[in-house]
Amino acid sequence: MQHDKSSKEIKFQPAQTADAAALVDYQSGSIVSREILKGANGRVVFFAFDEGEALSEHTSPFNALVQVLEGEVDITVSGKPHRVKAGELILMPAGQPHALKATRRFKMILTMIRP
Repeated sequence: MQHDKSSKEIKFQPAQTADAAALVDYQSGSIVSREILKGANGRVVFFAFDEGEALSEHTSPFNALVQVLEGEVDITVSGKPHRVKAGELILMPAGQPHALKATRRFKMILTMIRP
């Protein structure tokens, strides 16, 4: 795998492993994102949230699968709160309102697929 952290684009070599958590770095007081794959029906984005950072409630036309790699996050889906920790997944269905708030620094993989 080739990875230039100064570049916004991350390139993968086919059939090679990568350290998922190392593909995006924390930045103090920020949310950092890196789009890894993009296609007509979806995309995969890696995120690193500093503690306390949040995404306000919104909806998406995609089913969104969150896989937490490190730390933990509070995710609300259609008004129902969930604490999601490293190693856990949660599906945010298309069209349903959702929001995220980092209870600690956390990293996640967001896989979005058009239903």
